[in-house]
Amino acid sequence: MVLYNFCVPILKRSNLFIMLTQLFRWLGFSRMSKNSKKRIKPVVLSRAHHTISRKGINKAALKVLYKLQEGGFEAYLVGGGVRDLLLGQHPKDFDIATNATPEQVYRLFVNSRMIGRRFKLVHVFFGSYIVEVATFRAPDLKTNIRTQNSKIQHSQHGMIVRDNLYGSLEEDVLRRDFTVNALYYTITDFSVIDYVGGLKDLKDRCLRMIGDARLRYREDPVRMLRAIRFSAKLGFTIHLETGTPIVELAELVRNVAAARLFEECLKLFFTGYAAKSFELLKEYGLLRVLFPILDAELRSENNASLTEDFILHALEKTDERIKSDQPVAIPFLIAILLWPAVQAKHKKLLALGGTGFTTFLEAIDWALKAQQKWVAIPKRLVQMTQELWVMQMRLSKQHGQRSHPFFLSPRFRAGYDFLQLRAEAFDTEAITMAAWWTAYIASDEPTRLKMRTEGHVEFQKEKQKEKVRVRAVAKKPKPVSKRPPKIEEKQ
Repeated sequence: MVLYNFCVPILKRSNLFIMLTQLFRWLGFSRMSKNSKKRIKPVVLSRAHHTISRKGINKAALKVLYKLQEGGFEAYLVGGGVRDLLLGQHPKDFDIATNATPEQVYRLFVNSRMIGRRFKLVHVFFGSYIVEVATFRAPDLKTNIRTQNSKIQHSQHGMIVRDNLYGSLEEDVLRRDFTVNALYYTITDFSVIDYVGGLKDLKDRCLRMIGDARLRYREDPVRMLRAIRFSAKLGFTIHLETGTPIVELAELVRNVAAARLFEECLKLFFTGYAAKSFELLKEYGLLRVLFPILDAELRSENNASLTEDFILHALEKTDERIKSDQPVAIPFLIAILLWPAVQAKHKKLLALGGTGFTTFLEAIDWALKAQQKWVAIPKRLVQMTQELWVMQMRLSKQHGQRSHPFFLSPRFRAGYDFLQLRAEAFDTEAITMAAWWTAYIASDEPTRLKMRTEGHVEFQKEKQKEKVRVRAVAKKPKPVSKRPPKIEEKQ
């Protein structure tokens, strides 16, 4: 027994053990669960019946596929790349699935790096371009008993926190999320292989989860966000059995690391379908999990429709810029999503007797701290978002000598663009400010000097009104108690 415990770990690390494992799988002795012992018969779409051509596949991905096959391994193009090619689109990223272990892939490619602890992957580098290679995954027979030796480990909420159990192609299919993402393209005969009805769902433009949707969401709640993203991007309808559990299990997203949620938010809002993603997040109850302070404003009775109009208008403009290959700054998007909450908090603080700029800074600080609890925004982006909001206050000061140096600063344009968005969404305060600055930009220097001088006079008037308002709030008498006077009884 001691000898056995000593030898087995050494054998498991050796190439001989790996080769024997692959041989047994090839002979049909794959470790499969009772429910999957019956081999799934795939639908194979031959080259003559689909539109995928090697011309549409990145040369780097093709090099990886051919080198894996030359090394004696199975290799398939899989996931969004195959899906998008079948839809007639031009994908930029291509993922590869293989029966080679991450260690074998790493040894095969000198230009590669192994990453991941939850699930090991290999990134193969071709300059700045990366091809992701994943080993076939398998269901864990020990999942139900959750032993310490299980290679698939779960958290107390059911999330998979480690997943390094490898399997066959048939098993790998069942571990993928959506049917349209489980299509495999092989360079052996250039056919497309479908085990789970992905081709039919692709034709019906339907997004369907593989397996029990509730269980799959518990394993990885980010799949709910992926469902929203793919539905928005592809224009697919989320199947009822896939969509209904999202509403029920949305709170599970809070168990995901805040840093990972930030990355998922970037994918949702920076693919050119931000407006549609926003509407779907709201529909399926995920907005209240990702952006609770924004969701609270959309549910409030005060200006909820104006808030939604502003967000949708700004996101539509963002989508237009992305689709026309124009840059969009991440802080700009953060500022858009949290601006309604900042405005509402600022008004509440003013009503309590606070002064303009101080309360505005307090509102900014409150909004960012509240958001960081759920989605971790990097510090440098937080600072840039703060600057963008502070510029809105500076843009309201159209007077004196300070307005012109601000106009000449490199950050002015971002603040002005944000102001224009507010004006286009019928923000009454922003309309007047945007009109003044638009005229200022288009004017010559003498006219600008005149505008600044006139603005200074108006500023002094507004400053005097603010002083009167603050004094009135300070002198406001305390409400008189309506309790009836106490009547003493006669002795």
